[in-house]
Amino acid sequence: MTSSMPFGDRLYQSMREHGSVCVGIDPHASLLAQWGLDDTVEGLRQFGLRVVDALGGQVGAFKPQSAFFERFGSRGVAVLEEVIAACREAGSLCIVDAKRGDIGSTMEGYAQAFLDDSSPLAGDAVTLSPYLGVGSLKPAFDRAAQTGRGIFVLALTSNPEGASVQHARGEDGTAVAVSVVDTVTSFNANYEQHHMGSFGVVIGATVGSAITDLGVDVQALNGPILAPGVGAQGAQAAQVRDIFTGATDRVVASSSRAILRCGPSVEGLRNAYREAVESLRKAGI
Repeated sequence: MTSSMPFGDRLYQSMREHGSVCVGIDPHASLLAQWGLDDTVEGLRQFGLRVVDALGGQVGAFKPQSAFFERFGSRGVAVLEEVIAACREAGSLCIVDAKRGDIGSTMEGYAQAFLDDSSPLAGDAVTLSPYLGVGSLKPAFDRAAQTGRGIFVLALTSNPEGASVQHARGEDGTAVAVSVVDTVTSFNANYEQHHMGSFGVVIGATVGSAITDLGVDVQALNGPILAPGVGAQGAQAAQVRDIFTGATDRVVASSSRAILRCGPSVEGLRNAYREAVESLRKAGI
């Protein structure tokens, strides 16, 4: 760990210094080709490290998508470890987008892999899936609290398939997404004296009126909101502001293709990032 501060405080500080944009590191085969790179482990490595070299120390956070590395097997995972280490060396926060979720000793294994100081796969935070029950993630919350790392739990995503689960209501009428956010809020109780709790949720920036329709209380969440979908997926700054009214100071807007497609030029990547940050700032984010 590079700091004894909890993740929430480090993220809050980084967002104030560099802006509230999180840059996804998503090496799609099409992006590798656009950059003139082969769809190989070496192409993967060059892509990931070039992004960090160009933007390291200048972004709110990086978010490497584990799936694009895992598709190459153990050699791809080794590249992911390099990218995580490069983020650390550059002084930038790294949210590993792994979306893991399981029960018992298996969840403890994931917690050790992505949240323990001894693991090369541990960034500053990890994304988790709660659909075996948010309580099943407790080993990860415990490990994150011990090591000063953060967690983002999937709550309300933009994909059409997500609504059948996330919008579903229990016998008391509470939507699943509401239960997820409320539980994460309770886990942040120990961070009340901090700028922001270390445990947050993932809510898509293109969910429209779902937050209001379902009664999701984002204002009560004393933690960050990771909002994918900004840029190429259609969400604009004003839309982000309107969706997250009352919680915009804790929104981490994730943008991948809109920035990455401006590479491999270093200046192109930097300009795209600055434009994304400025657009959000003008909207009050």
